[in-house]
Amino acid sequence: MENRQRILVLTGASRGIGHATARIFADDGWRVLTVSRQGFSPRCPWIAGPQDHLQLDLGDLENLERGLEEMRARLPDGKLDALINNAAISPKGPEGSRMGVMATPAALWEQVFRVNLLSVALLAKGLAAELSAAGGSIVNVTSIAGSRVHPFAGVAYATCKAGLATLTREMAAEFAPMGIRVNAISPGEIDTAILSPGTRAYVEKQVPMRRLGRPEEVANTIHFLCSPAASYINGAELHINGGQHV
Repeated sequence: MENRQRILVLTGASRGIGHATARIFADDGWRVLTVSRQGFSPRCPWIAGPQDHLQLDLGDLENLERGLEEMRARLPDGKLDALINNAAISPKGPEGSRMGVMATPAALWEQVFRVNLLSVALLAKGLAAELSAAGGSIVNVTSIAGSRVHPFAGVAYATCKAGLATLTREMAAEFAPMGIRVNAISPGEIDTAILSPGTRAYVEKQVPMRRLGRPEEVANTIHFLCSPAASYINGAELHINGGQHV
C-alpha cells in the first residue's frame, strides 16, 4: 500500500451511523471529508472536521456539480480511497406516522429520490476517476425496508432503498473494470436518536437477537468493506439486522 493518508468522502456524517462511521475511519488514520445539509457539528470530534466538511444539499442537483468540484479540489493527489453514501431522508406524517402512497405528494417523492438515490449515482459518476486512481471502494447504505413492507419507513424511502440495492449491483458490474469495488450494507433497527415510536417493542418480537443494533456495529462493517480484507467482495449487500431478514 502507498505510504499516504487514505481519504474518505462520507455523506450524512452528523449523527447515528454516519457519525459512528466517521469516528472509526478517523481513528484508523483516514482523512474524512464529510458532506451534509447542515454545517459542521461541534459534536464531531475528529481532527480537521470543520475544514474537511462540505455543506451541501444532495437534493439540489444544480449545486451538486459545484460540490463535486470542491470535493475533487480537496484531494491533494487526485485519489479517493472510499465513497460512503449514507445520507438519506425518511419523511414522516403527523406524530411520526408512516407515509404510504396516498399520503405522499409528488414533490416529496421527487425530493426523496434525489437525495436517497439519484445523488448516489451522480456522486459515484463524478468521483469515479479519483476512486479508480486509488483502487477505491464505494459503500451504499440501503435498508431492510427496501425488501419488505416496514411498519415505520414510508413508501418513498423504502422504494429508494430497493432501487439503491439494484444500483449497487449495476455499479459493481460497471465500475469493477476501473478497479473500484461497490457494495452495500443493509441495516435493520439501529439504536439512533431518530428511532420511531414503537421500535423497541417491534424489535423484541421481530429480531431474533432481541435487541437493537449499535451504530458502531454498522460502521465496523463499512470499514471492513473498504479494507484490503474485503478485496474480492464486489456487488454484495450485507445484512446488519440481528437476523431480522430471515
